[in-house]
Amino acid sequence: MNVAVVIPDTSLETRARRVAAVAARQADAVDARACFPREAVDTMIAERLLGIQIPVSLGGEGAGFAEIAEVCSILGQACAASAMVFAMHHIKLSSLVEHGLESPWHTQFMRRIAAEQLLLGSATTEGGIGGNLRNSICAAEVAGGICRLEKDATVISYGDHADAILITSRAHADAVSTDQVMTVFLKDQYTLEKTHVWDTLGMRGTCSDGFLFRGVAPAEQIFPKPFAEIAAQSMLAASHLLWSGVWYGIAADAVARAQAFVRAAARKTPGTTPPGALRLAEVSTMLQTVRSNIVAGLKAYEEAKADPERLSSMGFSVAMNNVKLCSSETILAIVNHAMLICGIMGYKNGTPFSLGRHLRDVHSAQLMISNDRILSNVASMLLVHKLDNSLLG
Repeated sequence: MNVAVVIPDTSLETRARRVAAVAARQADAVDARACFPREAVDTMIAERLLGIQIPVSLGGEGAGFAEIAEVCSILGQACAASAMVFAMHHIKLSSLVEHGLESPWHTQFMRRIAAEQLLLGSATTEGGIGGNLRNSICAAEVAGGICRLEKDATVISYGDHADAILITSRAHADAVSTDQVMTVFLKDQYTLEKTHVWDTLGMRGTCSDGFLFRGVAPAEQIFPKPFAEIAAQSMLAASHLLWSGVWYGIAADAVARAQAFVRAAARKTPGTTPPGALRLAEVSTMLQTVRSNIVAGLKAYEEAKADPERLSSMGFSVAMNNVKLCSSETILAIVNHAMLICGIMGYKNGTPFSLGRHLRDVHSAQLMISNDRILSNVASMLLVHKLDNSLLG
């Protein structure tokens, strides 16, 4: 049960680190058992982190994306699954914040999220569309002010544990596959019949099983804007930036473990340079590259938010896609370098330098919206879009 807890007036970073301390203690067990990080999420609720993005006028804290990405990074250094749950929640919440303020129902729902610290799940994938979230087979059926929807959702982010699910579909039965809407369904407005079990290499604790979703809700819970606008103007950037924050956190912790290993080796043989020291110097530059990439992306998004045309432009889409591509590909090399530095102690489980969980978790990065699909989209855009080659943009 979600219980609203009044917390002391402390900084967002301090609250995030308290959650991270809980998440770190359960990270290995969450991974080994593929179980939802319940304690970490309950601590997020107690620290009131699930509503920080919501405007102050609606009971939230009006946190910007840079602050939210920083929390993703802090949690990612402790437990990738906990961090990804937090990131996915705020990716869905960004759709409400950016596109729901003109809708009385969605505005009131944001008040509820802030007050009750509700957890939002995501259902954008579907059997038969190959992971392309900008296409749907299922269609919303709206009649008499009621929306009915049935969807074969191959993945629903922590579906069993969400308080509400934001789900995509065709706007109506005669709509083409790309004419989509997104609808909010509250937990008591849908049923889930499990069709696929989330038994994966990494990110095991996100528990993103597949379900046959059946929902009935008032039609006012459909977002007033088409999903095409939501995807282009908020979801694209939110996904790539907050996911990158999580991945940076995983990589940063791997580098910290490698640095601790090198320092321990240096203490054993004073006056000599440990074998892994040069690799550590090399991997630090790679980590800085990822960090700079994300920070630049956050800055670009904040600058573009006031201009809907810019948010929907090819140039902005290329930039956000490149953030994701750079982050997801570079972190794998970073964690692999850290493994080489730590050697067998990184390869073994149960040591202070163990990196198996990190390595498995970061393999998900290139698959969460396939990099091949993203590269194909970028390639098509670059046929007509001229890159901005200035240094400062």
